[in-house]
This record gives sequence, C-alpha cells and structure tokens, in this order.
Amino acid sequence: MALNRDFIGRAFPPSEPYELSRVKIKEFADAIGDPNPIYRDREAAKAAGHPDVIAPPTFPIVIAFSGDHLFDPELGLNFAMVVHGEQRFEYTRPLCAGDLLVTEAKVAGIRSIGRNERLEIQTVITTVEGELVCTAHNVLIERGA
Repeated sequence: MALNRDFIGRAFPPSEPYELSRVKIKEFADAIGDPNPIYRDREAAKAAGHPDVIAPPTFPIVIAFSGDHLFDPELGLNFAMVVHGEQRFEYTRPLCAGDLLVTEAKVAGIRSIGRNERLEIQTVITTVEGELVCTAHNVLIERGA
C-alpha cells in the first residue's frame, strides 16, 4: 500500500529535551567501534578545541527518530518492510556533552520507486535555547508497497 501523501510537509511537535551525556557519547563510540579520544576524554576534546567530549558525526540518528511520528497508522508505513536508504547530517557545530537538545521532524518527501516507497524525514536538532546544532536527513525505503 502506498504511503499517505497527505503527510508530505507535515511537521511534528518538538521532542522532549534530550540531555547528551559523556556516558551516552562513549557508549555510541564503542558501539560503532570508533576509538577517537575526543569522544571519551574531556582533556583530549579540549585540546582539539571543544568545551567537552563531542559526539561522533552519526550520533544524531539516536535522537532523530525520538518521536512516534513514524508510527502514525495514517502514514501507512509497514516497518516489517523498511530498510535504511540514506542518512546525512548538516552541522553548525558538533554535539557536545552537556547539550540539552530538542528535535523537530517533518516529512520532507514521499515518492514511489517501482514497487517501493521512499520516505524522507528531515529533523532539525537545536538546543533548548534555540541554537541550531544539526539537521538530519534520513531516507527510509518501504519495500514492495
């Protein structure tokens, strides 16, 4: 079944604030196998010009899908048939331990590709004060729709 095109452009309410901790950053770096000390050691991060440890570049995926907007039955997304299509991040600065972050997601596009559906989600990540930190662009492919 095709995804509901009425969702194109739909913005979802902001997420609850997410406090980015050194522990979460270290756990993510461990999970992706990246030993870079700026993700683990505050002094190494400071020596590299950061106020504290920073998150690896792909960390925003952890919070980009923090809402339940993709689970809206009206959208019609069958998660059993979903594969990850693409992701990219546009940064204004790195995510840093101690940041209190809020996400705002919207459906940037839906289109058919043969029997598949392509769903693009754009998530703007800001501090609670409103400072833009990162914009995440994610594409999900629903196979055999």
